[in-house]
Amino acid sequence: MRWNSGQQMSATASAGSAAGLGELPEWNLADLYSSMDAPELARDLEKASADAVAFEARWKGTLAIEAGRGGAGKLGEAMRTYEALEELVGRVVSYAGLVYAGDTSDPKRSKLYGDVQEKMTDASAHLLFFALELNLVDDDLILKALDADPAFGHYRPWVLDLRKDKPYQLEDRVEQLFHEKSITGRGAWNRLFDETMTDLRFNIGGEELALEPALNMLQDPDGEVRKAASDALAATFRKNQRVFTLITNTLSKDKEISDRWRGFEDIADSRHLANRVEREVVDALAAAVRAAYPRLSHRYYKMKAKWLGMEVMNHWDRNAPLPETPQATIGWDDAKDTVLTAYQRFSPEMAEIARDFFDRRWIDAPVRPGKAPGAFAHPTVPSAHPYVLLNYMGKPRDVMTLAHELGHGVHQVLAAGQGALMASTPLTLAETASVFGEMLTFRSLLDRTTDKRERKAMLAQKVEDMINTVVRQIAFYEFERKVHSERKNGELTSDQLGQFWLEVQAESLGPAIKLREGYEVFWSYIPHFIHSPFYVYAYAFGDCLVNSLYAVYQNAERGFQDKYFEMLRAGGTKHHSELLKPFGLDATDPAFWQKGLAVISSLIDELEALD
Repeated sequence: MRWNSGQQMSATASAGSAAGLGELPEWNLADLYSSMDAPELARDLEKASADAVAFEARWKGTLAIEAGRGGAGKLGEAMRTYEALEELVGRVVSYAGLVYAGDTSDPKRSKLYGDVQEKMTDASAHLLFFALELNLVDDDLILKALDADPAFGHYRPWVLDLRKDKPYQLEDRVEQLFHEKSITGRGAWNRLFDETMTDLRFNIGGEELALEPALNMLQDPDGEVRKAASDALAATFRKNQRVFTLITNTLSKDKEISDRWRGFEDIADSRHLANRVEREVVDALAAAVRAAYPRLSHRYYKMKAKWLGMEVMNHWDRNAPLPETPQATIGWDDAKDTVLTAYQRFSPEMAEIARDFFDRRWIDAPVRPGKAPGAFAHPTVPSAHPYVLLNYMGKPRDVMTLAHELGHGVHQVLAAGQGALMASTPLTLAETASVFGEMLTFRSLLDRTTDKRERKAMLAQKVEDMINTVVRQIAFYEFERKVHSERKNGELTSDQLGQFWLEVQAESLGPAIKLREGYEVFWSYIPHFIHSPFYVYAYAFGDCLVNSLYAVYQNAERGFQDKYFEMLRAGGTKHHSELLKPFGLDATDPAFWQKGLAVISSLIDELEALD
């Protein structure tokens, strides 16, 4: 059965029901556009292009003059028009991206995605001047205009935040060239990676599986099945090393060129700037996590090897379930009730927002051929609502993924009130609500578990998730640092990339895990390396932050929920220091990260006591 914009249940969804998952929802994208052929979509594509040209003709070369007029100027009018255009372009691009994610192997969807990307890149090229020209206006004039014109002053957080980019922006025509060539440069290589990864098949026990089901088999209770899955993954990745190595080399060089032209000193500085976080804060986080490897991952995996009856585990045993772990498939309705109950205990408002995702079909849950792997929450635009993509297979981790992505969704709904320009949250804080949602769900389940064996299994699962979120992501960050640093000296071979991967993995996982032949190619499938270089530390940042935040919540008598929702509603209007101050937290304090890591260590202590 053909899947079209979430209007009908697919054959895969029906199969999911037969497998004990229940009826899995597919999203209804009609809140954006009714179909790929909708006249409204064609109309908005044309309107976005025409309005962008008109905007440039009206405002280019006038911003300094308007700023000089103070309260009599029209910068507020320009900002409102610019925001409306960003909203329109965002709606079109969001729809095309979600349709494409639903089946990246469908030529019609791929064409729509490619055409929309190309047309909207051309349209937004006419908007590019606005931020660049605004940043060239004298600081005093901008501040006076913000104070004198209430309409312009509404955008104060965005305008002042924009000026942090000023030292790194280039001459207008160079910026336009970078922008327009992105569609045939970085954008094209990203698409090649996505479509290549979607087309990969892994032969496990005579069955040809896509990436998500193949990775899922690394959690199988049977060690032989896990080994077979690992071998199959390695074999297919190895066959495709040439293309993955080329993509990595090209994108690393592309980033180096951009960073050099813009004047960034460190290879990760552009990401830090985008995240509005200081390099010193990230360096302190990474150093704290690396120093904690022995008392976190090394200690835990040594315990796990003993529980599994092994002296050392193989790399394919890292996510093996404990003997105590229940193996029953968790149906969709149970997963839904679990997450909503946890959210309800924290705040009825939070549960009400999350419930809309289920009731209004804002979630796409089934595994389908061609569907994008992994999970995400896409904010789309403030005039619409977010959508969540999952690949739900009934595992305990899938329930936590649902809690995680719904946390993003709740955050995006609450921040939408800031408008298209100011709703977006830097990645470091964008992971706060998602990880907090996971924590709420975990604590809710743990509190009602009295059986010692079940409690041990739950604690172990949570520790593993935290290690994957903190330790593994910092190891990813260190891998990226090695890759981008060494790429400056010339192209990297597949063997070099594999060696970097093994080095950071061995350091982070510790001596209780043996990295067998084949694991050296597992760097190939991590999409963050391709789509968002150095994104990964945001997960560790978010997890440590949430650990500290949750400790505040546990000790708060009242008022925490109000401050928490105020933080989420702020969107991108405040720096992390402003957002955390009401909770008495400061990410610039080196001790801050130790508090977050201590929470993980305490859970491992509890596991040792149960052993």
